[in-house]
Amino acid sequence: MEHAFYQGGGFAEMIYAFRMSDWLGKGICVLLFLISVGACSLVIEKILSLRNALKNSEAFLRDLLNAGNLFEMRKTAGKVVSPAGEVYLAAVRRFKSFDAVLPDRTCRPLTEKETALLRTTMERAVENQLLLLGKRTMLLASAVGVCPFLGLFGTVWGITVAFSRLAQAGRADVQTLAPGVSGALLTTVAALFAVIPVMLGSNCIVSLLKKTAVHLDDTVEEIMARFQSEYMK
Repeated sequence: MEHAFYQGGGFAEMIYAFRMSDWLGKGICVLLFLISVGACSLVIEKILSLRNALKNSEAFLRDLLNAGNLFEMRKTAGKVVSPAGEVYLAAVRRFKSFDAVLPDRTCRPLTEKETALLRTTMERAVENQLLLLGKRTMLLASAVGVCPFLGLFGTVWGITVAFSRLAQAGRADVQTLAPGVSGALLTTVAALFAVIPVMLGSNCIVSLLKKTAVHLDDTVEEIMARFQSEYMK
């Protein structure tokens, strides 16, 4: 047996266990495989999109810091889509709604209410961007929560069936019990294979979301500072 395990790397034994499973155990293994493929694909997609969004936001903030005028960034924000750019555009739209620009191109001082509304608009834009970036991540949390219970259910079911067959056979020996137990335990192995990569990927996604949230908060503070220095004198 040890020699066979070494040659097959365990895969031959997994195939044997799958063959020994009943219809429910096989169905759970197939379902776990499909969940794993879908969840891993979603993890890869979200990680790539979050990294790209964070990269574009960092580039936008650097350009904003180097811009001579706050409104110079409107074209840049429209060309390259980024969460920071969307927050900036929301602030610009809100500022225009105040009709604060006078005929001589100067700006009247904003009231405290308008200043508070401007900040609220950007904070709401930050929340909307984070919701968009975190879209469908609940599916990953569901996969992480459901897979272990599917594996446990399959194992308990399989062991129950194995012992029932042992009782019906009327003899207690390893040859009668082992095939059923191996098939039962396979669902737990499949659940672990399905959930571990998704859990690691979910932690990476949460970390990227936190970094993006901090970066967007910095963007809000920078935009407010620029408004105060350029248009709120």
